[in-house]
Amino acid sequence: MRLAAVCAAVLMLTGCATPQNPQDPLEKYNRAVFTFNDAVDRTVLKPTATAYKKTVPSFAQTGVNNFFGNLSDAWSAVNNLLQGKGQAGMGDVTRVAVNSTFGILGLLDIASEAGIPKHNEDFGQTLGTWGVPSGPYLMLPLLGPSTVRDTAALPADMAGDIWGYKEPVNWRNIGKAVNIVDKRATLLDASNLLEEAALDRYEFIRDGYMQRRQSQVYDGNVPRQQDEADATEAPAAGAPAAGAVPANAATTDAPAPKSQVLTQPVSSDKQ
Repeated sequence: MRLAAVCAAVLMLTGCATPQNPQDPLEKYNRAVFTFNDAVDRTVLKPTATAYKKTVPSFAQTGVNNFFGNLSDAWSAVNNLLQGKGQAGMGDVTRVAVNSTFGILGLLDIASEAGIPKHNEDFGQTLGTWGVPSGPYLMLPLLGPSTVRDTAALPADMAGDIWGYKEPVNWRNIGKAVNIVDKRATLLDASNLLEEAALDRYEFIRDGYMQRRQSQVYDGNVPRQQDEADATEAPAAGAPAAGAVPANAATTDAPAPKSQVLTQPVSSDKQ
């Protein structure tokens, strides 16, 4: 029912929105949600994450990050296999087996020390691998940046979250809260830099997210024709010519430079 309500809202907004950026026809709505999310972050999440980082020992923070990262490797393995990447999928299976045993239920990341690479795959990337287009950019309340495709993939990603089946429920909720705070704590330095450097944080995050998701779908090897298609779309969206500096950098709809995108914080796992 929740997913149906979200889809209905998206369709309604799509019908009344005035397109500006081809990838962000719902910009007015997205900016409103971004403002709400930002207010929640400034008043609740960021202060809590700051206190967590200052008071919790670093080894404990590492253990929390490793523990939930180990759980996410299981769903990453499933998505790698669904994408036809057998070697990467079996590598993720090995990571879970090694870290869950020798790593004391994942508190220690023994697999990375052993040279087994970590992957971060989700069902949105799987859909993209099989040709499902991303659709418009969509800012979700509390969850943050997404696209229509990634939003449709959320139920599968939630079902693939092993911690979501933890009993009793109060332990499950405590674990989810700790995981969220821990992830936010790892982004404190990057978010502070973003607040100081970005002229328009909404555009910075949007363009960075879209480029990052495209890179994730293609494992960093974006097809040449896709790059050319993005380049031809920029003038239609009101972007300046290559090398030109926009007169109003805070409001331009041109995609952020790649050097700028590399510094933007990532909200993993759907935020």
